[in-house]
Amino acid sequence: VQECRRTWAQQGEAFSYDELTEMAARANPFLAIIDPDYGEFFTPGDMPARIREYCRMTGQPVPGGKGAVVRCALEGIALKCRWVLERLEEMLGRRLEPLHIVGGGTRNRLLSQFTADAGGRQVITGPVEATATGNLLMQMMALGQIDSLAEGRQVVRNSSEVLTYEPGESLGWDEAYARLLAVMEGAA
Repeated sequence: VQECRRTWAQQGEAFSYDELTEMAARANPFLAIIDPDYGEFFTPGDMPARIREYCRMTGQPVPGGKGAVVRCALEGIALKCRWVLERLEEMLGRRLEPLHIVGGGTRNRLLSQFTADAGGRQVITGPVEATATGNLLMQMMALGQIDSLAEGRQVVRNSSEVLTYEPGESLGWDEAYARLLAVMEGAA
């Protein structure tokens, strides 16, 4: 999404992340499914063109508008989160819930809801400044100002905006996930 935004800005169309998210929310769901770990998506450049080319290459409808491109990217990220969680749960032999999202990505509420929906689990977001907060907590523990990691987590909960997203209807997401698996297998 960041690279899409940068490309459009270079073309003279500057959008805020909120504007892009609003466009994505209005776009049709599950038009095309992308694997965000596809190698061509890792380097800077014309990401909207790369997403469209990936869709062509995998025989899917090509997203036309900016909202459709961003929605395709966000849905792909949420679906890939589900895939990663399932692999982790297989290794651990237990379900991981809730899912915590920290850092700047917590500002994208649509992505957080998509992640809850795609994974069928509660998602808790926050704090936004997770690295700085974690560093501060470790210093507080070292100085004896807090006694444990559990106490530090309570400090974070009391001093940060933490939002909870409950999963919604899974039917469309389950079908989209099956499409992600097929696309990933075809790209392998």
